[in-house]
Amino acid sequence: MIEISHLTKRFGRFTAVKDLSFEVKPGEVLGFLGPNGAGKSTTMKMVTGFLSPTEGTVRVAGHDIVTAAQAAKARIGYLPEGAPLYPDMTPRTMMKFVGRTRRMGGAKLRERMDVVTGLVDLGAVLDQPIETLSKGFKRRVGLGLAILHDPDVLILDEPTDGLDPNQKQQVRDLIRSMAEGKVIILSTHILEEVEAVCTRAMIVSEGQIRFDGTPAELRAKSRYAGAIEVEVDPGELASARESLGSLAGVASIESVETGIQSARFILIPSGEGAPLLDAVQDKAQASPWTLKSISVDRGRMDDVFRAVTTGPADSTERNGNLTTNTTTGGAA
Repeated sequence: MIEISHLTKRFGRFTAVKDLSFEVKPGEVLGFLGPNGAGKSTTMKMVTGFLSPTEGTVRVAGHDIVTAAQAAKARIGYLPEGAPLYPDMTPRTMMKFVGRTRRMGGAKLRERMDVVTGLVDLGAVLDQPIETLSKGFKRRVGLGLAILHDPDVLILDEPTDGLDPNQKQQVRDLIRSMAEGKVIILSTHILEEVEAVCTRAMIVSEGQIRFDGTPAELRAKSRYAGAIEVEVDPGELASARESLGSLAGVASIESVETGIQSARFILIPSGEGAPLLDAVQDKAQASPWTLKSISVDRGRMDDVFRAVTTGPADSTERNGNLTTNTTTGGAA
């Protein structure tokens, strides 16, 4: 549905996007991640035709976004960051206006307006001037306009920005419900949103792809993936640390908390051999100190994000596997 080949965008001497190539297929919800200034919004603006590439091509449903712009844009719904809205219009009149520019009208437009109003929960403010709406409601109006024509490709830049927790969950449920048969690209800074909604995660930094794989593969790159958090009595802390630190699969130990009634620390796995859990439990049963609790860390996305985006410029993970030389610490 989306084919991006050697996409580059330069502004004078500054290169915002550098030689990006990837495809997104129907049914995929791609979480597009990166630090501020990574090139995410610039890439989205090129995919939607708001910016022309310096080099490379973008094809949407087989249509080149530059040479067949109208055909390509007809298949796209776009929610930009800070979506512009006419403040003196109401959500109802705004939807009518956008629908007509999409060559919708009559019963079809009325039907879609009713559907969209329910999907993004605008019924209470449908005839209220947009300038009087809260930031969250304005965001929902923008999302409604993006899906009004039931597009095959949906590009969403920070779709839950300004929404309260209940509204965020509602939008996430909506995105999941629309995913079948469509392509959805979701730019967000909220890592939990990627895991909650996306089937694929891509991290860009300095205009280049650093990781491309599933959210589970992203989490598994964390040096905390498979780490064991142990709780013991404070008086037995030194003995427990020494005992468990001698296990073959332990790379290091990190202190977490020491209180009056308990002490906790984390065993960081070396990534070699079998998982640590059984070995830790066996060692605890054979030791004089008492294990009060134990838990396994699934990995931390923020840990991987920091490692990937602060590594060398040629560090790239594709489909959860290393494809170029990289030194991104434990996350690699």
